[in-house]
Amino acid sequence: MLLLPATLTSREARVTLQMLKQALQSEGSDGPVIVEAASLQHLDSSAIAVLLEIERLAAAWGRAFVVRGVPAKLAALAKLYGIEQLLLRPEAAAAADQRRPAT
Repeated sequence: MLLLPATLTSREARVTLQMLKQALQSEGSDGPVIVEAASLQHLDSSAIAVLLEIERLAAAWGRAFVVRGVPAKLAALAKLYGIEQLLLRPEAAAAADQRRPAT
């Protein structure tokens, strides 16, 4: 399982992506690529770019891709960019909706 840091903005994106790639290579090639995003608190659109790159690598290796613990802001950005089906499976999207604060 790949763990996202608490902060993933343009400032951290390159280093985070490199660390995730290394972790992905060391975890083996069987089973789905699971990204745990629950600890992600501060993010911008760079978080989407990092996840898209990891999804691309997973697809190139013939592995499924799942993001778990999706924070509401990440779910909102994915929806804004029209990629919620790619990054957010129905169960992840439902969990994000439950965590979304009332407005």
